[in-house]
Amino acid sequence: MNGSLSSLTISQHRWSRKNLGLHGAIELRSAWLHSARLKQYPLLLGHPPIWLVTGGRGSGKTRLGAEWVHAMVRGQPPFTRPNQRHRHIALIGETLADVRDVMVEGPSGILATARGHRVRFEPSRRRLIWANGAVAQMFSSEDPESLRGPQFDAAWCDELAKWKHDEACFDMLQFGLRLGKNPRQIITTTPKPTRLMKRLYADPHTVRTSMPTDDNAKNLAPGFVSLVRQRYAGSRLGRQELDGELIDDRDDALWSRAMLEAAMTGQKGEIRRIVVAIDPPATSTKNSDACGIIAAGLDREGRAVVLADATLRGAKPQHWASVAVALYHRLDADCLVAEVNQGGDMVAAVIATVDKAVRVKQVRANRGKWLRAEPVAALYEQDRVRHAARFPELEDEMCDFGPNGLSAGRSPDRVDALVWAISELLPRHAEAPRVRDFG
Repeated sequence: MNGSLSSLTISQHRWSRKNLGLHGAIELRSAWLHSARLKQYPLLLGHPPIWLVTGGRGSGKTRLGAEWVHAMVRGQPPFTRPNQRHRHIALIGETLADVRDVMVEGPSGILATARGHRVRFEPSRRRLIWANGAVAQMFSSEDPESLRGPQFDAAWCDELAKWKHDEACFDMLQFGLRLGKNPRQIITTTPKPTRLMKRLYADPHTVRTSMPTDDNAKNLAPGFVSLVRQRYAGSRLGRQELDGELIDDRDDALWSRAMLEAAMTGQKGEIRRIVVAIDPPATSTKNSDACGIIAAGLDREGRAVVLADATLRGAKPQHWASVAVALYHRLDADCLVAEVNQGGDMVAAVIATVDKAVRVKQVRANRGKWLRAEPVAALYEQDRVRHAARFPELEDEMCDFGPNGLSAGRSPDRVDALVWAISELLPRHAEAPRVRDFG
């Protein structure tokens, strides 16, 4: 769900009155109504034991965590059941300084969002006390043992992906969440591929909400989002820190994110020879493999530079041929390299129906995809291949390409086209070594 709660329809207001009761509906209308987004109100999530909120920088995660704590204390729907107040709360951050500076005293923290509800902060005792007697204690991920003993009925874990002793601290917290009828916890974090984050993503008891930075642009400094998007859009850092994506490397993949970050130049420079490579699918239904279309060129230093990814899914032959030919002309390419294992002479014939003047070089795969890709991956390690721009889908496929293909079982169409393009530009370097049997 997107948008603001202030834009709720009449039917949605009726839903809140029916499902939350009069008291809950009044709370919903009066508390955080004019600035909250629908994703920040769990109207349709129920009351999960773990609510994992992943988001980019400035996406509103801290504000949500603080409002969630207040709602737990007040028994405010839809965050909790009507009048089910939580009285023993754990606040856990990377360090005690983070808990105090961000979660408690920060611009979007608990004290700033109290809105007339009296909350007393006792720094020396590392706790907050509400007027109704609820207490929130502060803990650091640096000291998991401090969670041994205390009991809670709710917990807010902030920036869990940064925690020092994340698994030990999180596991110790779970043993302490043993009070009340419905112990709850919210986790607000920019995701990183830690073992604990992967555990939570796979846990059936976890309900996850994703909030990109763009959703909260109106509450951020003017121009901030456009500036960081310009600098980091499509990069691993941007997708993690702005889109809130959990980006991981596959252990047995030929490429890693670090390799691709090193290959990213953002500049084309002087390009001498340019080719457009096509890996055509066997069929053209919406569920068929994609048609990989990758353009690359040679720079002045003799390095290959990936210039474009025009890959299509579910396209008919005439369509992908038209797209490839258009890219060929736009880049003033020297030739169009087309794999013909699937379509044979049909591939060149289809291209000819679009433009007979296009020079087509037909190539045929005699080795498996992995063997063909290995020497090309080695060229990346040798700094012989660069990327002139971010190609997120291509990069995802490269970092998920292992000995048995892609983890989801799909065909690595972008990787195939990339391999053909680089092999054409750097033929001597992209040849796989011959295997000799001396047995």
